Amino acid sequence: MLFSSAAGVLGAPGQANYAAANAFLDALAARRAAAGLPGVSLAWGQRDQAGGMQDGRTETDGTARRGRGGVLALGTEDGLALFDALWTGPLPVAVPVRLDLPALRAQGEAVPDVLRGLVPAARRESAGKDSGADVLRRRLTGLGEDERRRTLDEVVRAQAAAVLGHGSGEAIERDRTFQDLGFDSLTAVELRNGLAGATGVELPATLVFDYPTPDTLATFLYEKILGSLDAPAVLTPTRPVAGGDDDPVVIVGMSCRYPGGVESPEDLWRLVAEGVDGISPFPGNRGWQTVGLVDRSSGDDCAPEGGFLAGAPDFDAGFFGLSRTRPSSSTRSNA
Repeated sequence: MLFSSAAGVLGAPGQANYAAANAFLDALAARRAAAGLPGVSLAWGQRDQAGGMQDGRTETDGTARRGRGGVLALGTEDGLALFDALWTGPLPVAVPVRLDLPALRAQGEAVPDVLRGLVPAARRESAGKDSGADVLRRRLTGLGEDERRRTLDEVVRAQAAAVLGHGSGEAIERDRTFQDLGFDSLTAVELRNGLAGATGVELPATLVFDYPTPDTLATFLYEKILGSLDAPAVLTPTRPVAGGDDDPVVIVGMSCRYPGGVESPEDLWRLVAEGVDGISPFPGNRGWQTVGLVDRSSGDDCAPEGGFLAGAPDFDAGFFGLSRTRPSSSTRSNA
């Protein structure tokens, strides 16, 4: 019996590694069933009890956001009933999850493909209909500087409020950091996606780290959008350039980081030219247990060696709001 997560079936924005780990458990159960071996994987949706990954998470952090996405919390009684029904059932993989179909229908084209049987795709809008970004740009074009800044401020705060589950943008303080407002890595990606759709501007995944308050983010959008709105179209006359075999090719920069101490293209070519590999002993500064390692396929002892990136402990976990501590031996992990 394997307990996985619906993230491996429905996807989980910002958690590709977590979704992949759970999809592996589902695939393991399916492979065992194909080989005539026992095995069932239950890809659970959200549950309403505390514990595991939900410890310390507020309603804004998880439940409300997933509810807007069409996934509701599953109660203990319902969860146990589903467990009893599924663990002896004919399916090697089942997804015990509670769905809010009206909320899914409200997503339109954003509904995951795997749920299209429950929620048919909404009719696509006509090609001639303007997007929200087009409407916003036309609105900004007819405004003065102060009104433009005020409008973009409202857009940022409204999107942030929607992500966090607040009723309006008034709940979002302009000069308070997104981290203090309750944003984490998942909601940061959701805010970036919402603002990209609302403004038509390509935005980086590190948006809330680069511009940590709604005020600074609105200023960034003002400069990003208004620069293209106000710049007049200029046609610059050009002359044909004769072709030749001596056109310069400029490499602006290259970056390499691989095991074996490779930190530059030169290091990589050296490693290849010398015919060596990047295998080295386990690093001694990561707290790993290296005594008594056993090859599972043969049962023989194996040397504590592998391919490791140098400098990994220098990762600034605090900057990204992550913990350096490892889970204790009593903590269950789907991965």
